[in-house]
Amino acid sequence: MQVLKFGGTSVANSKNISLVKDIVGQLKKGKTVVVVSALGGVTDLLIESASLASKQLDAYASILKKIEDRHIKTIKELIPIKRQSRVLSRIKSELNTLETLLEGAFLIGEITPKLSDKIVSFGELLSSFIISEYFISDGMNAVYKDSRELIITNEVYGKAAVDFSKTDSNCRAFFKKVPESTIVLGGFIASSENGNATTLGRGGSDYSSAIIAAAVQATELQIWTDVSGMFTANPKLVKQARAIPHISYEEAMELSHFGAKVLYSPTIQPVLAKDINIVIKNTFEPEAEGTLITKTQNEKGKSVRGISHIENIALLSLEGPGMVGIPGISKRFFEVLSQAEISVVLITQASSEHSICVGISDADIEKAVAVVNAAFEYEIERGKIQPVISEKNLAIIALVGDNMKSHQGLSGKMFSTLGRNNVNIRVIAQGASERNISAVIDKSDVKKALNALHEEFFEENIKQLNLFVMGVGNVGSKFLKQVHQQKKYLKDNLKLNIRIIGMSNSRKMIFDESGIPLKYWEEQLNNGEKANREKFMSRVKELNYRNSIFVDNTASSEVSETYNTYLRNSISVVTCNKIACSSAFENYSELKQLARKYNAPFLFETNVGAGLPIIDTLKHLIVSGDKVLKIQAVLSGSLNFVFNNFNDQTTFHDVVKQAQEEGYTEPDPKIDLSGVDVMRKILILARESGNELEIEDIANNSFLPKESLATKNNTEFFASLKKNEAAFQKLYKTAAEANSKLKYVAQFENGKASVGLQQIPKGHDFYNLEGSDNIVLFYTERYPNQPMIIKGAGAGADVTASGIFADIIRIGNF
Repeated sequence: MQVLKFGGTSVANSKNISLVKDIVGQLKKGKTVVVVSALGGVTDLLIESASLASKQLDAYASILKKIEDRHIKTIKELIPIKRQSRVLSRIKSELNTLETLLEGAFLIGEITPKLSDKIVSFGELLSSFIISEYFISDGMNAVYKDSRELIITNEVYGKAAVDFSKTDSNCRAFFKKVPESTIVLGGFIASSENGNATTLGRGGSDYSSAIIAAAVQATELQIWTDVSGMFTANPKLVKQARAIPHISYEEAMELSHFGAKVLYSPTIQPVLAKDINIVIKNTFEPEAEGTLITKTQNEKGKSVRGISHIENIALLSLEGPGMVGIPGISKRFFEVLSQAEISVVLITQASSEHSICVGISDADIEKAVAVVNAAFEYEIERGKIQPVISEKNLAIIALVGDNMKSHQGLSGKMFSTLGRNNVNIRVIAQGASERNISAVIDKSDVKKALNALHEEFFEENIKQLNLFVMGVGNVGSKFLKQVHQQKKYLKDNLKLNIRIIGMSNSRKMIFDESGIPLKYWEEQLNNGEKANREKFMSRVKELNYRNSIFVDNTASSEVSETYNTYLRNSISVVTCNKIACSSAFENYSELKQLARKYNAPFLFETNVGAGLPIIDTLKHLIVSGDKVLKIQAVLSGSLNFVFNNFNDQTTFHDVVKQAQEEGYTEPDPKIDLSGVDVMRKILILARESGNELEIEDIANNSFLPKESLATKNNTEFFASLKKNEAAFQKLYKTAAEANSKLKYVAQFENGKASVGLQQIPKGHDFYNLEGSDNIVLFYTERYPNQPMIIKGAGAGADVTASGIFADIIRIGNF
């Protein structure tokens, strides 16, 4: 004999019920027990109607009408017209009884637990009868049986305890004699020995099916729901979660206890003793394998089988010096919670006996605080115990697996993963069986924690990086193109999965939690909402993704001022924007400290030399113990481009215009030509060398006329270049006569820095620097005479984008 249970979503409407009939009809020959829940949502409607009636609100009648319409519509869609009359008559009779009960609650203005059970039981009574009649009308050898005649309980209404002796006897006697091959029953409902309707509490339909399966020694218990088995994590929160093919009873109980709603843990108890297998299947994907639950599972090497969580948890802590060495404190603490009917889901106690901490439901916290403080009033008044401490809006997250006890370091791996993602752990608990490791965390961190742990334990070390990109102009668009082009390579070879979750330019912004399709990003961005930096940042924080990276491709000082907020929220920052790192030393230092404190890398390789590994090389020199003595560099690719192309056959204006149009300069070319950009770069290198320096400390020997420096916009600036062409030609002629080339050079030595245009003679390392290339000479204690030289393209959208990309990959490899 097989027992099949179908939940509320599986029988929510006539279409779903027809799927149930197909599943039952395809089973092998032999007796089949079909246990069904109420039509999806009806139990909630019954509870709502009872509540309204008890408050003497007429609105209960409209809820009752809604319940009636749902069932009559289902009958008319499933049952042939010639058979409808009898079924409708029975259902309307039951609904009349339900109406009478609700009227009674309305008249007396209250509802007792006994009356509540009687009202709520109508959901399963109605659905099971309709479904049995549908099976019969379709030619199946089926029969309806009222579960209240089989399952006997005590009279603790709302969560009755089963009398297994009488229930087993009833079931064996009935199923032995019933001639039909398919028997349809309602789950969740039972009756007391006195014949009063009772219910089995949360998960009651699962429990009903397990009780019957155990009583008749069924070959298998199948639980049909709307997901394809028990998953490695909640698939609604972790998109990479997958069904677990085979799991043990104990593992299933742990996962279901910690929030895996596909199965209610007491369900397993009746079949556990009888060693009856359970299969979790999907009504809407019956061909899917599902999850097999047996006494043991033999998948060796799998330490963690699943990750689960319980939300809406509160912590209750009792502590004080008067607890140490005093027998009975724990007994009193738990006894008072038990008497108040407060369920404890997690316990931890300090070895010093100085404190006891328990996890309970958020809904019970106020009552718990009151009863515990009252119970320990004497000790609190005398200062031996402190008033109870409570914390709300928490969640429990748990790793589960039978084989965890044989694998060392799992706790460390779990906690270090959470720590890397700045998930603060409030309490830790581990059962003596070592079948689960639990931690209490902030409720807002649940999604991030689940995804981080799932990535660590289940995803073959593929690390997901979630990017939020500000600025998609020249550099930004090249960067997105590179990410799109390399996405598959990174996943296959570096085990990095890069997703762009948010994107903004100065006009529009968009977010897509599943990742913005980079093939169509321009079209999507154009149709996005109005750009707003504050809203963008709020959305990034609200999403709270693991491995979040804010990518700034702008030259905006306002955007640079948001870095500290991102870092404080454990969101890494990658930027080509030089403003933050060349701002006040206090701000630069704070950003570096925040990055360390919140474990959020702050990388800005492209601040100097675009895609050249200048800053990274400098960092390696410093951390390995070397000391920088002097830096000489040509750090402006735009200025190098300008002076490599400027001669007596061109105009300075035209060359600068060309540099701007080809993306070698900032949008405002004066930033480059005034030397401010180079000042920022040498300042950053000096700071990264370990020196405290401000931009005002740098000598700027500008070659631009004062008139050009005083301009307020690009139009005025380019006009001033035309006007002063003679002065620029004189600079060129003087250098040419000295057989030298003009290079804009930055230097740092003995704590002092300077920038300015210099005549570079033949034979110098800078003389043959072509195009927009940069070059840096690091003179250090290890390289005192022959410097370490880094040379290459130092400007341009492509190389800058590649430098940003490289920083992101560095974060992925941390």
